[in-house]
Amino acid sequence: MAWIFDEKSPIYIQLAQRIKMKIISGQLTSGDQLPTVRELAEEVGVNPNTTQRAYKELEQEGLVFTTRTSGRYVTENKSLLKDIRHDVAHTEIQSFVAKMKDFGFVEAEILSKVKSYLGGDDS
Repeated sequence: MAWIFDEKSPIYIQLAQRIKMKIISGQLTSGDQLPTVRELAEEVGVNPNTTQRAYKELEQEGLVFTTRTSGRYVTENKSLLKDIRHDVAHTEIQSFVAKMKDFGFVEAEILSKVKSYLGGDDS
């Protein structure tokens, strides 16, 4: 079944981002082997060149490494994974707070909403 991509950014970036999220969320763990370029391209319904480019992006970030004879693997650098996870969290929080401020909420209200949500109160 092909994945659904939006038209806002290149498909290879969206593909790399989804794989990155699987890595930092623990769905893919250190040392896991990734599908081959052709396998992933077929799975998601894209050209193999797009998959190759996504993998290249992940390699440049250090999230994935290639061995000449046996394929691509998720990095075993736990420190890097932790740093990237925290960077992504920071970016998501920054985006959330900016949107809430656009809605007219002030910081105290945003914090109250988050605390309320985490406490299970839906106010």
